[in-house]
Amino acid sequence: MQEDFLHYIWKFQKYNFTNAITTAGESILVQEVGFHNQLSGPDFFNSKIKIGDQLWAGNLEIHLKSSDWYIHKHETDKSYDNVILHVVWEHDVDIYRADNSPVATLELKDKVPPGMVQNYERLLSRGFKWINCEDSFGQFSDFETVHWLERLYFERLEEKSVLISQLLLKTGNNWEAVLFQVLAKSFGLNVNGESFLSIAQSFDFNIFRKNQDHLFKLEALLLGQAGLLEKEYEDAWFQKLKSEYRYLQHKYQLSAAQVIKPKFFRLRPDNFPVIRLVQLAKLYADTPSFFEKITHAGSTADFYQIFEVTLKDYWNMHYHFGKEHLPRKKKTSRAFIELVFINAVLPFRFAYFNHFGKPEDAVTELAEHIPAEENSVIHKFNLLRPGVAVNSMQSQALLQLKKNYCDLNRCLHCDLGIKYIRPA
Repeated sequence: MQEDFLHYIWKFQKYNFTNAITTAGESILVQEVGFHNQLSGPDFFNSKIKIGDQLWAGNLEIHLKSSDWYIHKHETDKSYDNVILHVVWEHDVDIYRADNSPVATLELKDKVPPGMVQNYERLLSRGFKWINCEDSFGQFSDFETVHWLERLYFERLEEKSVLISQLLLKTGNNWEAVLFQVLAKSFGLNVNGESFLSIAQSFDFNIFRKNQDHLFKLEALLLGQAGLLEKEYEDAWFQKLKSEYRYLQHKYQLSAAQVIKPKFFRLRPDNFPVIRLVQLAKLYADTPSFFEKITHAGSTADFYQIFEVTLKDYWNMHYHFGKEHLPRKKKTSRAFIELVFINAVLPFRFAYFNHFGKPEDAVTELAEHIPAEENSVIHKFNLLRPGVAVNSMQSQALLQLKKNYCDLNRCLHCDLGIKYIRPA
């Protein structure tokens, strides 16, 4: 038994409150359960409860046992002086406030349906299961599952919007600069995401925009700030880039002191930071009015067209400086474009549209037309419930479910977990 189960029982009044009485024998009538407090202090604020003939307004505390009040030293904490009711699973001792006035207590042990307790205990006895409800995950109704996944998808977008809000603050509400920074982070993928973000933040975006018509200058700027032009190579193109970067560095007084150096270790050549940074440079150089196109594009086909970048000339035979290979086109793959779309473009558009009070339908419709990611988490969910992740909206929602609910045993905050514990 955990206290979050009792929080759920109280919040949704899932106990037999007919003729409910305190441990002192006074009747209890709940008018308002109160606001669930997730921080320090009493568990529920501003409850309204009639105890006996007296209507009380105040806070409420929940424990497994009454004696936990003293274990947690609430009797000496003024934050608990306004507690009007102590809700416990088992009453083992009377409790008092700091002024020695008694606190009314409601014991739930004999008031909660046994089936609900059994289901809860069964759900949390995880053992070697991947998720607590894996034996039942495929049995929830389609309506319940789809509705919950939609909510989780927007929860995930809201979480990703936090970074965008932070970047907006740092850039003085420059949406174009923020778009560039979140795109840079996504081009770095998991391994170099933070590194690429630090590169994009290491100079004023106006510098990038002023040179947007010159691919060579953009390459030199990004590779130089990344520290990838520091070594010496007997390579004419490298020397040209290095010379150009020194010029830009002097002209704009550039510093890379805060840049996180990108990694090459265990990366496939197509994901080498040199290649991804040059692709990012070419994306902007090839797309005039880039910001307008990203915020106004209405179909996935538009985005595939924008982000389909093919490197030419020197890069046809190089993944890195000084190492030549047989000619090979380096084109952004469809799978890579979809990852950028999922992790950067859609969260950015969600935050941008929300900021200007525009409808969210454009984001969800686009997400539904992008295939689900392929990874071990999505594969496992699809085994438990075939077809549960077909598009990116569903796969993103499932990643949110696994990380923020299943892995943390937050079943009582999950619509499916709550459905599981309700007795038939």
